[in-house]
Amino acid sequence: QVDKNAELVARWNYCALSQEKLRRPIVACELGRLYNKDAVIEFLLDKSADKTPMEAASHIKSIKNVTELNLADNPAWSGDKESIKGDKYDDPQSARFICPVVGLEMNGRHRFCFLRNCGCVFSERALKEIKSEVCHKCGVPFQEEDVIVLNGNKEDVEVLKKRMEDRRLKSKLEKKSKKCKPAESASRQDTAADSPGPSKAKNGKDCITSSSGEKRQIIFTKSSDNGNSSVPGKVSKASSTTTKRSIADSEEKSEAYKSIFTTHSSAKRPKEECSNWVTHTAYYF
Repeated sequence: QVDKNAELVARWNYCALSQEKLRRPIVACELGRLYNKDAVIEFLLDKSADKTPMEAASHIKSIKNVTELNLADNPAWSGDKESIKGDKYDDPQSARFICPVVGLEMNGRHRFCFLRNCGCVFSERALKEIKSEVCHKCGVPFQEEDVIVLNGNKEDVEVLKKRMEDRRLKSKLEKKSKKCKPAESASRQDTAADSPGPSKAKNGKDCITSSSGEKRQIIFTKSSDNGNSSVPGKVSKASSTTTKRSIADSEEKSEAYKSIFTTHSSAKRPKEECSNWVTHTAYYF
């Protein structure tokens, strides 16, 4: 059987991809595995045909699939500060990083989590005891789905894998919907350009834009043969013209009757009596 202590040291102190010792910047994938950022970048840039398939990084398709961790240093750890001479006991369970809230060491004995939104790392005990909807360290809001367990067991990995697949499927659907929207808008513009203008409308309505920017519609109706309009309450054009002609052509009418109308010579005024067209109406005097 594999020694549990050695397994914990390998999972929490070494990169899951290159098997080198973890050094900043440290990133974590959506399944909770720890990597060196430069190892992930080299893996993504390697496009050679003889590239060895890595099971630990097969789900990483781009640098966006990993999150850079914001880790809190352990003040009691002095592994890199002192030179190793072999005259001191080297505790393999001592950790470089701790939980900034509770103070537990991140050595594998306690469950640790990180937030996808900001990358801050906390112990699971801190998130359970101090419940909050924002990060305890930087104040960024998060949800329960954004909490990812670091180096979890098989059940945790299965749950995280399902969340990862759902998240990626949702992002694909959103991208497709964004691509379809400009295509639909372009098609609508084409149909609007091909449609007839207001002068070519078939329903007999003409649009006139007034000075205030409002559009008004004028409906033209054809009068019937008997002189009655199709719309009640409106005088037809033919009937109004006939009345004007009858008044103008009536020579047999008396002068007193003709003086009632404005077209008579008595109603006309000279220029001296006419008012300014800007200030007054023609019938001011």
